[in-house]
Amino acid sequence: MKLFAFINQKGGVGKTTVAINLARALSLKGYKTLLIDADPQANAGSGLGVRVSKERSLYQALIEGNCERFILEPFPHLNLLPSSIDLVGLELELAEEENREYVFKNLLESSTFKGIPLLDFFDFILFDSPPSLSLITVNILTAVQGVVIPLQCEYYALEGLSLLVRTVRGVKASFNPELRLFGLILNMYDIRNKLSQEVAEEAKKHFAWIIFKTLIPRSIRVSEAQSHGKPILDYEPNHKVSQAFLALADEFVARAKSYQN
Repeated sequence: MKLFAFINQKGGVGKTTVAINLARALSLKGYKTLLIDADPQANAGSGLGVRVSKERSLYQALIEGNCERFILEPFPHLNLLPSSIDLVGLELELAEEENREYVFKNLLESSTFKGIPLLDFFDFILFDSPPSLSLITVNILTAVQGVVIPLQCEYYALEGLSLLVRTVRGVKASFNPELRLFGLILNMYDIRNKLSQEVAEEAKKHFAWIIFKTLIPRSIRVSEAQSHGKPILDYEPNHKVSQAFLALADEFVARAKSYQN
């Protein structure tokens, strides 16, 4: 299993932060990783120090039908297909298209990188999704194998998860029989905060079978790293959050491999 979507329709849960730093952790462990920014806000690019450009983006790759010319390499083993504001109009453009749910899937299957089919070149391909259950999100879910849900350890965090799970199951039934709920990541966890503990316990009651054991701590250093266009693993490698993402990467790889056996 190598194709994953990071999804939560609720904004502010740290979805993009988790996607960026987990992708970086995987690359530091030697895995060839591609992060595809499918959110028009393009925060995954800025979080990796990449300047947003309409000329080099996922939208342009969709027009050309091949990702190769638009993929950047901000860090060794970590590649990025950036987003741009142009992606906002994609929903309207796809509205009347036949098989509009398969546009991203077709792009991946037809693309190459360094002369090799894209799906063969990379060990992991991660989608950062927009914070909505839109046609773009459906396209992502149709293209991937596993869904990863970052969950903020705060009040209201569990609201909307049932709707997200129903959406995943609906896409699985209609467009992508290989799709599965792969993991739930407890993010911004504060061990001193009773509410964080309560949210974590409540999540375990309902989603025990997919929750990752590794908790991602809350820290202002993560926001500082983002302001410098760096993952926390490069901004402060020995920080507790960096170490948590490295541990999460090990757990992530082990779970992915277990589905291949």
